[in-house]
Amino acid sequence: MGDGTAVRLEPHEIALLGEGPRAAVTVAVVELHLRGLVEADRPGTVRAGVADAGRAERPPSPLAAAVHACLRAPTAPKALVKDPEVRLAVAVMRIPLAEAGLLRYPLIGPTRAARRHVRALRDAHPLPASRQGLTDRKRLLLVALHGEAALRLLVPLFALRAGLVRRAEVGGAALLKDSPRGTNGGGGAFLSCGGGSGSGGGE
Repeated sequence: MGDGTAVRLEPHEIALLGEGPRAAVTVAVVELHLRGLVEADRPGTVRAGVADAGRAERPPSPLAAAVHACLRAPTAPKALVKDPEVRLAVAVMRIPLAEAGLLRYPLIGPTRAARRHVRALRDAHPLPASRQGLTDRKRLLLVALHGEAALRLLVPLFALRAGLVRRAEVGGAALLKDSPRGTNGGGGAFLSCGGGSGSGGGE
């Protein structure tokens, strides 16, 4: 598989190569939200939701399934990355990526080919002006490539309530705060098992 550029990558795999496990888990949480399987709960947490059978075109990714399984109670998205089952799912994700030449052994960081591939995908898929008309897969791809900027555009209420993006208080109103880290910024902005009040299907 050489430099791995012929491999069809899933959004959570692109996020892992671009920004690491927290970004991959964020994509998994958004995937679950789009499927109706996760809702925001108390501020900064998510919880398991009730699935709409009509939206289940195919099973969730293995990482998303592992994230969903750990939501036995409302959880802050940051905590998800530390859950043993989620860590195992991330480790399993890395195996084919390493075999494709996209991750290095033993440090399991992205190779130059992987970084080039992610940059090319980011250039090929810029953020649109609106979230209207996008498929769920396209939304996940944009979150994987553009991080907080995509979260603010595509699932703003859910991202804010679930703790995926940070709040800024201005004049008593909570606003979404720009990330200082560029396209996929978000230091403490990524999920852990927890919830807040549901965001609704409009996102």
